Amino acid sequence: MKIAAIIQTLENVAPPSYQEGYDNCGLLTGNATEECTGIICTLDVTEAVIAEAVEKGCNLVVAHHPVIFGGLKKLNGNNYVERTVIAAIRNQVAIYAIHTNLDNVINGVNQRIASQLALTNCRILDPKPGLLMKLYTFVPVAQAEQVKEALFAAGAGHIGHYSECSFSASGNGTFKGDDSTQPFAGQPGTRHTEAELKIEVIFPAYLKKAVVNALLKAHPYEEVAYDVVALQNDYQQVGSGLVGELSAPLSETAFLEKLKQAFGLQVIRHTPLLQKQVKTVALCGGAGSFLTRKAIAAGADVYVTADVKYHEFFDAENRLVIADIGHWESEQFTIDLLYDILLTKFPTFAVLKSKVKTNPVQYFS
Repeated sequence: MKIAAIIQTLENVAPPSYQEGYDNCGLLTGNATEECTGIICTLDVTEAVIAEAVEKGCNLVVAHHPVIFGGLKKLNGNNYVERTVIAAIRNQVAIYAIHTNLDNVINGVNQRIASQLALTNCRILDPKPGLLMKLYTFVPVAQAEQVKEALFAAGAGHIGHYSECSFSASGNGTFKGDDSTQPFAGQPGTRHTEAELKIEVIFPAYLKKAVVNALLKAHPYEEVAYDVVALQNDYQQVGSGLVGELSAPLSETAFLEKLKQAFGLQVIRHTPLLQKQVKTVALCGGAGSFLTRKAIAAGADVYVTADVKYHEFFDAENRLVIADIGHWESEQFTIDLLYDILLTKFPTFAVLKSKVKTNPVQYFS
């Protein structure tokens, strides 16, 4: 098993193009062409995690947080980042980070948080625009089905929970080939009219090359007429945060107790309680104060997140309760998510969860 195969599996779930501009996802150390001896899944990469990987014979660490976030100008071992990278290189351990791209997919980090709270009817809190494209092409009627099948197989035609979505309209196409052509229909040098279907399909922009290649391979014409256009539609499957509903309303104190139990919390920092029932819950793993107004607009009764600063608590405006449960605490189940993704694809391979608790924040009580 090559490390590249593991990376491909992860990127099928959370394409790198979905990461935020400030992020640093991907293979941070190591060579993707190397054989993989085992995988350690972790939230953070530290020296202790590298040592654990070496001890257990694993040469790949799959982490949520990139240990290299900004540029490294020196490797002198003067801080934990440099020491961790040196240890990884010295022991030939590859580090792969899957951060905000895994946050941003609908079945990623935030869905795992939502499942801890048994939320239903979950949807992206702040969907991203500009991630979708549409392809238009023109196909002889008899070959239209084979072209659509090829486009669907390449990943086109998904809208929400529906697949194989397309639109077709009939019309007549004309063409005249020169003497060097071998047209699918008609004769060179003569204008030909062919009954065609105009087919439209939508697809994620990162699949453009695969979708166009599938079209060209399946289409019967020598010269294929097609258009690809960028869409500004919000992509409901990709974006920041999540919002869902509890199966039955709870009081605010009962919900906070549920939250405490579900995440093993010692403490929850929160805004004043509003003496309302909690039914709709918004959430964002990690630092999510930037979504408070989106949570209010979504009609959330509580917004669960982390790393909220003092003045950012005022943004609740007595319209919802902000519950800050801690960064590590909110994302701790990402380790299970990574483990499940990899074990499902590689059930007989050595996929392990790190035993190192990397949370740098401790509580005195």
